[in-house]
Amino acid sequence: MRLWSILGNSQKLDGGAMFGNAPRALWSQWIEPDAGNRIPLACRCLLVDDLDGRTVLFETGIGAFFEPKLRERYGVVEDRHVLLDSLALAGFTHEDIDAVVLSHLHFDHAGGLLAAWREDRPAQLLFPNATYVVGRDHWQRAQSPHPRDRASFIPELLPLLESSGRLQLVDGGQAPALGPRVRFHYSDGHTPGLMLAEIQPAPGAGGGVLFCADLIPGRAWVHLPITMGYDRYPERLIDEKRELLEAVRQRGVRLFFTHDHAIALADVEVDARGRYHAARVQPRLEALPL
Repeated sequence: MRLWSILGNSQKLDGGAMFGNAPRALWSQWIEPDAGNRIPLACRCLLVDDLDGRTVLFETGIGAFFEPKLRERYGVVEDRHVLLDSLALAGFTHEDIDAVVLSHLHFDHAGGLLAAWREDRPAQLLFPNATYVVGRDHWQRAQSPHPRDRASFIPELLPLLESSGRLQLVDGGQAPALGPRVRFHYSDGHTPGLMLAEIQPAPGAGGGVLFCADLIPGRAWVHLPITMGYDRYPERLIDEKRELLEAVRQRGVRLFFTHDHAIALADVEVDARGRYHAARVQPRLEALPL
């Protein structure tokens, strides 16, 4: 297998919202905010080629589906569909993708499934040859969202996925569309049914890569107490993070970050005081063998 980090459209969001109850005096040492208190965020995807003969994309980022007013509101930097450009740089098109795996359906993770916004044109689903892999519990959440996170979903997306005939809902550790080298972990702290994919060199082997999604958006959030204001159950998220970090650390699994503006991949280590942190970081992946 070969792995690429694929950048989608980037964002600038309020640093206080991204760091929950951590004070600005602390988090501003990790990521410098701009004059509007916003910090830079990536929407990074993971492309795996030759995953048992498949080309698989883990998430699609925020994309460019927002109309201009909403694009400004949610801090989307570019107006073009950056994900498609990044795939082309790696030698792929969206038609080449056999499966798209979505940790959850919030717009900054699933919006890249849609073509770029054009006035008077309805939403259009991309990746015409891909199976769309979504956790069953989260799919149910997306169909009946809570008022707290209703705005995080794209109303047009669910019927498009369902009518495609290529939606695969997962409620266990593996998905038929992916084979045995992808193992799923589940989390409810950020959003019910968050599905985290672990890509393994061989079934059951250690030393793989964990797509951390919004359980651990970037290296700063590896530290257990750090959560986002967007997390539904922060205390539960911390417990889930502790359990998963210890499990992957013991097996030598590396962490892939979707929202870190500078880092794609890192090992996880524990210091003398028992605090988890990211180590041996890599800014990008370009045909990394696994």
